[in-house]
This record gives sequence, structure tokens and C-alpha cells, in this order.
Amino acid sequence: MRQESLTPDDFDRLLQWLDSNPEKAALKYEKTRLRLITFFAAADCGCDAERLADEAFDRVSQKLKEGRVSDSHDRDKTFYFLGFARNIRHEYHRQPKPAEITARIIDSNGNNNEDTEQEFACLDECMDELTKENRWLVIEYYQFEKSAKIEHRRKIANQLGINVKALRLRIHRIREQLRPCIESCLDRISIVS
Repeated sequence: MRQESLTPDDFDRLLQWLDSNPEKAALKYEKTRLRLITFFAAADCGCDAERLADEAFDRVSQKLKEGRVSDSHDRDKTFYFLGFARNIRHEYHRQPKPAEITARIIDSNGNNNEDTEQEFACLDECMDELTKENRWLVIEYYQFEKSAKIEHRRKIANQLGINVKALRLRIHRIREQLRPCIESCLDRISIVS
């Protein structure tokens, strides 16, 4: 779901669109961001509310960059952001939650283990040791199901400037990096138990 973050030029364009007066534009930005965070928090998006609000700003900025924002949105631009926020909320609730993603990372064969909770804890610990980019890549890679999964992986590969086969190879290498860490963590837990 996440697109590229705003560049300084994108952010300046967005502020200019909000208001030609820089001070008023900054206030409108803060007011709109707070309203979006409130919207996402109320929509049961919890701790992701701020990230989703930023996603709405990214999407509006992309439309501005492409010149695809009509003059009809000049009155109250907050409603324009809320239109994107509704779509983002729907996408968010259709995505698998971290526990579902974690299960697919740990056991891609679909086998159910009795020690799944311990495996989740170890995976969380080991994921923290990955670089920020690799952590993002793993989480993004295991989102969605069926044809949406295939399309999403194609988008990730395009974003990285590689083909899908190279993306699969990167994920395989990251999983191979995670495996010894998870096994070591599980061994420590079994010794304590």
C-alpha cells in the first residue's frame, strides 16, 4: 500500500496547493493531518493512524504532481484528503495483519506448529535486526492473497528496479538470514522452559 514518501518539491507543491500563504498552508496541513489521524484512529486502524495519514498526503501529492486535481476541490481541501483516506482505510482492513504475515514468513508450507506464539516472538526479535529496507521488503512481500499478491509483488519489483525473479531471490536471502536467528532464539526459549 505504501508509496514513495514526499520529496521536498512534492511537499512544497502540496503546501502551495493548500494555501498560497506559507503560514496558512502550514496550519491547514497540521489541521488536515490531525483530522486524518483522528479518522484512521476512529476507523479501528490503531497505531497505524499516523502512517496512514501520511499515505493520504502522499497520494494527494502524487495527484498534484500528475496534474490530476480539479479546481472543484478548491473550497475545502480536507474533504479531498478524506476521499483518499476512505480508500486507504478499505485497503488497510483488507490487508493481512502482522500475525498472518508472520505465519507465512515462518512457515511458507502452511504447516501449523504448536509453538507458533514463540516463533512469532522470535521472528519479531529477528526482524528488528534486519536493515530498515529489508524489514520493509519482507513485510510488503508477504501482503495480500492470490492475484492481488502477484500484482503487489510486481509493483515492489518495479519500484526497486528489478524483475520479480530477482525480488524472489532477495526475499529468499533475507529468509535465509532470518532462519538461524529464529532457530537460535527458539533454542534459548526451549532452554529456559
